[in-house]
Amino acid sequence: MRPTSEKEIAAVVRLDGPSRLRHFVKRVADSEAAWSLWNDGWALMENNDGTPVFPLWPAPEYAELLRSGDWAQYEVRKIPLSDLLDELLPNLKLRGVLPGVFPTLQGKGVTPTPEELASHIREELEKYG
Repeated sequence: MRPTSEKEIAAVVRLDGPSRLRHFVKRVADSEAAWSLWNDGWALMENNDGTPVFPLWPAPEYAELLRSGDWAQYEVRKIPLSDLLDELLPNLKLRGVLPGVFPTLQGKGVTPTPEELASHIREELEKYG
């Protein structure tokens, strides 16, 4: 998979939440991987009502942008697509955790339900035949 250019990163980070969600779904389906932050456990954040949120990005370069502050000691870790769909998203549902799709320094990202995110990704994968 090609690395993400600085120009692409800057353009995508400026997109609104729904557009970043669409970019995430397409890129994850294409690369067959998502990315998050790990340090003796996965990074978590909270949405405005205190619900735990598991941050996910479509490429390691985007996750790197948030490796600061509380997450400075975290490493970017790949989540294979099969693990995302078959393990992570079902486990998030069981634990009442929302996937946080593509948080940026300016915002918390989009928080679909685990089922909604899995459905979006599966619909995109169907386009690949």
